Amino acid sequence: MAKYKHFLGLGIAGNFALHLAQAGELEEFKDIITADEAAPKGMFPFYLPKPVSGAKEILGMFPLSSSAIKLPDADVNVQAEPEVGLVCKIQYKDKKIVKIIPTHFGAYNDCSIRVAGASKISDKKNWGADSKGISDNLISIDKFEDGGVMDNYSICSFLRRDDEVRAYGEDVELNGYSYFYEKLEAWMVNQINTQEDFGPLEPLSEYIAECEYPTEAVISIGATRYTPYGETTFLKSGDEVIIVVYNAKNISAQDVVKSVENKSYDNSNMSVLAQKVL
Repeated sequence: MAKYKHFLGLGIAGNFALHLAQAGELEEFKDIITADEAAPKGMFPFYLPKPVSGAKEILGMFPLSSSAIKLPDADVNVQAEPEVGLVCKIQYKDKKIVKIIPTHFGAYNDCSIRVAGASKISDKKNWGADSKGISDNLISIDKFEDGGVMDNYSICSFLRRDDEVRAYGEDVELNGYSYFYEKLEAWMVNQINTQEDFGPLEPLSEYIAECEYPTEAVISIGATRYTPYGETTFLKSGDEVIIVVYNAKNISAQDVVKSVENKSYDNSNMSVLAQKVL
């Protein structure tokens, strides 16, 4: 994970239908006007690789882990957020982002505190080391567009508690994201360049300038929908969160469930993130 310490860490809010409602976050975004009804609500920082005067200090704490989630010291509810993480290169011109190039993708956990009234999205996203997750087995992206390798992939997630495995997030195709491929890339470029300090959102271009324009980033592209169990179940010590991004052309959803139950994963067809909750 240390290789990501100089990367910018960003996430997307509201890029999968119904997730914000399940997470109890619709009210926070009621004043955010988007280009169309399906558009994501905005982006948030979860990690800043250099000190930023206008951002909360905790965002300088490196949060990514491939093996553990450490619950906050405070008595708060925490949910896993199963989603796809992209490792990206960033290109600039005249101190503005002109292109974001995803090079790898895989299982990601945008683990979040569930608390009402947080001033910014990022307040719920980073509480220190081991508060986020990304798989250490990522998949190369041939092209971030229709016809590429990502067309074949789906995502699902599970919670192992007391030796029982239950589905935590729905099993969905990656193409189920509201914004994906070229549409998502264009939206991200514009959003980062133009997003202002408003409501739950933060001025990302100002943060990036203070970080001296990082050329690499980890971007989580939005949490998928929960199962009824996942929507109502918060994490506790001893749990294991398992998020699987898998090639649905080569293996079935039933095969994935068996793999999770047996803790035996096909790394050639899966990006798996398995995190013990501490």
